[in-house]
Amino acid sequence: MKTNKPTLTIAVTGLNAIDSPGPGVAVIRGLKEAESFNCRIIGLSYEALEPGIYMRDLVDKVYAIPYPSAGMDVLMDRLEYIHEKEKLDLIIPNFDSELYSFIKLSPRLKNMGIHTFLPTLEQFEERQKVNLPDFGKKHNIKVPRSKAVFTVQEAITLEKEYGWPLVVKGKYYDASLAYNFEQVKAQFNRISAKWGMPIIIQEFVHGTEYNVTGLGDGHGNTIAAVPMRKQYITDKGKAWGGISIADNKALELNRHFLSSTKWRGAYELELMKDKSGDYYLLEINPRIPAWIYLAVGVGQNIPEALARLAMGWPTAPFTQYDVGKMFIRYSWDMIVDLEAFEQISTKGEL
Repeated sequence: MKTNKPTLTIAVTGLNAIDSPGPGVAVIRGLKEAESFNCRIIGLSYEALEPGIYMRDLVDKVYAIPYPSAGMDVLMDRLEYIHEKEKLDLIIPNFDSELYSFIKLSPRLKNMGIHTFLPTLEQFEERQKVNLPDFGKKHNIKVPRSKAVFTVQEAITLEKEYGWPLVVKGKYYDASLAYNFEQVKAQFNRISAKWGMPIIIQEFVHGTEYNVTGLGDGHGNTIAAVPMRKQYITDKGKAWGGISIADNKALELNRHFLSSTKWRGAYELELMKDKSGDYYLLEINPRIPAWIYLAVGVGQNIPEALARLAMGWPTAPFTQYDVGKMFIRYSWDMIVDLEAFEQISTKGEL
């Protein structure tokens, strides 16, 4: 524990660490390494088997919270109860599907003394996958052609316009390549069953995939930006290893994105660099990505900077980062008392 530093009580979601991991554990690691404050971490969990619940060296207390589908009033009731017990200073939500509720509730949370640092509702909506073509035109950013569809037949007809393969995407998560009509049908049915309608069919851009994670102050300024190239990708398309790179063109696109949108909060840009060297924006994730600890490791502690911005503290932009540093994700087995699992399952607290 650092002395002579303020102590913040910070609630964090996204504690799952499966093959498509949530960002929560990596965010907490960044917060724990903050130079400018101490922190007490309150985990917010959706399921009793989220591994972050049981990482007692990282998480001080855990509370179950309702799924976004339960509605904002139910969530607000639960947050009021947690705040009464823990006196929260800040909440950092880390899932796309929960952000709408937290954005809408942020004025009420602020009145309670709970800070957030999230995009505006307009920013959140205009970067949705279904709106990405219009977003690209508005902000002069190249994006692959795409269309939101509601039937398999609509999806299949786009092959004439886009060619093979087609990218089949869910409205929140999930993306797969389809190389023929049968694969389009299979992926359409699988993703729509899990995430609902519409399904987005996107033109496939041949090239190399890059990602940039960053932080905008809401006034068009870049507080942090770290580009990464995926080195190892799971069958779900998630980075299991990556390397920080020097790429002025990607950083310039990132600066343009922030200055044009006045983005507020953390984000991840998924980019594809084609053979001519042009970048296409594939997706904007409106929150901290799961690989955020790479940014911390190369000198840009984005979770710490986000917490400072949320609290209204002066926050200087990062100006450099280490190039050529890799992250490699791994799994390990924790031994947990059944009593702990039963407590979070039955009481909703641990």
